[in-house]
Amino acid sequence: MTPIPFASSLPQRLTRREAIEALRRHLMSLTDDQHSICQVASDHGIFCGGFRRFSDVEFRERFNALVARRDGLTRAQKEYLANTWQLARQILTNVSLACDAQTASHDSCGGWDDFSNEDLSRYLRELLAADVTVVPDLAPTPVC
Repeated sequence: MTPIPFASSLPQRLTRREAIEALRRHLMSLTDDQHSICQVASDHGIFCGGFRRFSDVEFRERFNALVARRDGLTRAQKEYLANTWQLARQILTNVSLACDAQTASHDSCGGWDDFSNEDLSRYLRELLAADVTVVPDLAPTPVC
């Protein structure tokens, strides 16, 4: 995986929101209108692992509505359906990544909510070759 150009310009510390935005920019460059980040992560063994992080039983539970009445499908066929469903969710929620759609709906995963700040730091290191510490977002200052 080739580091992206802006990775070297990242500060050593990023807030959670900034880290997610940096990852989002990179992950969007890996996807297209036929491949959700879930599919890309599965195919290339990157990021969260996509669909492949789930055992067959867990996959069936998470995508029950898609696969419950479709006996005889291979895992690849089930993942194709799940990928298509993730892309449709992105369109319906007007977002660019399945992670964003799932953060809002928590249907098949928790989206960005599934990742700790340490996870985000690891993904930045693995995907962007950026050694960054992710810190909590700054709380807004109350107005008196």
